[in-house]
Amino acid sequence: MWNDGLSESLEEMGAAVGVTVVVPTFNEAGNVAELVCRIASALRHEDAEILFVDDSTDGTADEVRRIAPTAGLPVRVIHRDRAEGGLGGAVVEGFRNARYATCVVMDGDLQHPAATIPQLLARLRRGDVDLVAASRYAESASASGLADSTRHLVSRGSNLVTRAMFPRRLREVTDPMTGFFAIDTTALDVARLRPRGFKILLEIIVRTSVRVAEIPFAFGERFADRSKASVQQGIRFFHQLALLRFGKMSGFAAIGALGAVANVAIVWALDVHINYLWAAIIAAEVTIIGNFLLIERFVFRAEKREARGVWHRFASSFVFNNVESAIRIPVMSLMVTAWGMPSALATAITLAVAFLIRFTFHSLVVYRPRA
Repeated sequence: MWNDGLSESLEEMGAAVGVTVVVPTFNEAGNVAELVCRIASALRHEDAEILFVDDSTDGTADEVRRIAPTAGLPVRVIHRDRAEGGLGGAVVEGFRNARYATCVVMDGDLQHPAATIPQLLARLRRGDVDLVAASRYAESASASGLADSTRHLVSRGSNLVTRAMFPRRLREVTDPMTGFFAIDTTALDVARLRPRGFKILLEIIVRTSVRVAEIPFAFGERFADRSKASVQQGIRFFHQLALLRFGKMSGFAAIGALGAVANVAIVWALDVHINYLWAAIIAAEVTIIGNFLLIERFVFRAEKREARGVWHRFASSFVFNNVESAIRIPVMSLMVTAWGMPSALATAITLAVAFLIRFTFHSLVVYRPRA
């Protein structure tokens, strides 16, 4: 199912038959010329185009424009000033602007071999599936292009965790985190996607009802530039997993848990210097502000666009959380003085009880759309 804009675009183009290769890029200028050459060679018998969706700061878009006139097939570039949704958002942007309904998604670093594209298309055109993924872990495949043993271990481990979290959806998928796949976008409800990082295939499989098949491929070595993998990307990946598996509440819970740990740590650190009640108050104020900034960034990022202004949201959240703390801290005091419970444990218990009320308030009040 297409959104309205995509449907109108197809109608205007007469539902052209061909393939759009969508390449999301971030600082891949050194790879563009070779990548275009390889794709053009692989698709020389196809009606095809290459669409770069670029979030770079190194002039990658300019390099694409330089190469395009001599490419041998149409080459376009969309440069995004704001990298909304990261690599996954770039892929969705490519789907929206593709000339053809059949799209192949691949990275810009040449670790995805262009020579495999015809195999992806041949399998997709058999008509019994909507998406064909190129797997590094299927039988006869290879992931030798991963940089070192640590990258191999991280890749294998995250792959196993992901498949364990979605055993039914991924029962026929050995590599749900590959960035190399072909898809019939007429079978895709783009509006259901919520891209948050670089694992767009997982997002598509989990959020939609596309039929999936795989083919093996050999994951190659980088041609130029450096890997974009980082600790921050890893955090985003696990955050994406949590949201896909458990919904928005899981993201709120994860931030709440982080705030609770910080709260307990602050109380523990200050308790030896000042009265535990003052320590609890200071800890509460620090974590209230920190939690608000994190849920703005990671949990209610989409909702905040239609909600009231940031200062109104902050004030609502801050006042509510302080009222909640004004109730929670006396309860915690009772637990410490009357029950003899350690102050850190009492803090942890009362925070856990308050979680559900906080989430409900923020969902229905703080991030309520403007009238």
